[in-house]
Amino acid sequence: MAATIEGIPDWGRWILAGTALAGISTLGIAALIGPAARRLAGEQHPLTQAERQQMTATERVEAVNAARHTLIQAATGLVVIGGVVFTAQGLWYTAQSLDASRQAQRTAEQGQITDRYIKAVEQLGSTKMDVRLGGIYALERLAKDSPRDHQTVYEVLAAFVREHDHKLKPGVRLPGALATDAQAALTVIGRRNVTLDTRAPNLVQSRIARADLRQLNLAGADLYDTDLAAADLRSANLNGANLTGANLPNADLTGANLAGAKLRGTNLVDVDLAYADLRGADLAGVDLGGTYLVGADLRGADLRHVRGVTVDEIRKETRVDETTKF
Repeated sequence: MAATIEGIPDWGRWILAGTALAGISTLGIAALIGPAARRLAGEQHPLTQAERQQMTATERVEAVNAARHTLIQAATGLVVIGGVVFTAQGLWYTAQSLDASRQAQRTAEQGQITDRYIKAVEQLGSTKMDVRLGGIYALERLAKDSPRDHQTVYEVLAAFVREHDHKLKPGVRLPGALATDAQAALTVIGRRNVTLDTRAPNLVQSRIARADLRQLNLAGADLYDTDLAAADLRSANLNGANLTGANLPNADLTGANLAGAKLRGTNLVDVDLAYADLRGADLAGVDLGGTYLVGADLRGADLRHVRGVTVDEIRKETRVDETTKF
């Protein structure tokens, strides 16, 4: 019997319980209208002949009816209370079912996201360029669909850029442009939703000369000892970035945001910094020979021991104030 009951689905159990409750309620009301009503009216046992003569038929009927009315009201109240309890149990069961459904859906979604992530990472290791590009853009879509995986996705893409190598032989010049897959990864990193970052991109010692980084957001990025020769960084956001020891000869940083950037030991020879925001930047000891500084904002910047340009030239071409350190 127990095995039979366990085999009944939940909805079947609710129907059986409801049917049983309805049957019990019907029997209870029948008992209340009959014997119970008579007892409440004072008829404890069948009336004797003398008792029958003392009460008219009308009086006996009215007494019984009054008792029945009272009992029916009580029974109605019990039925209403039972209905409320039954409804509450039904709502609770529905809520539990919905919660279980949501949990199952979340589990399924996470499984799908995991599968998408694994497939995209596998694509990054392909020998075919188009497959690698597909993996890069698949990871970008994944980061948008799953904010919890945002940081992981962009750390994987940053690692892809760091490990990218031109594999040049000694004496061989760099190609005219950065490889398409590395460029795509940098572009995706630079247009990420930075509000979801827990850490800024780690691009330490990346070889990304001639990269197109126009208007990309690399605020706070770690670009220590990175090769950015001839890179296009016009209007890029490098606020607070670490460019210590980076190689930037012939790079275009026109209008770039370099406020608070660390630039000690950075190669800025022949770099275009026109109208760049360098407020609070650390440029101490940097060689600025051939650097184009017209309109650059150097308020609060550390320019002590800079080489290749005089203080008078800096004052004439740039925006400085009493907080600029010479």
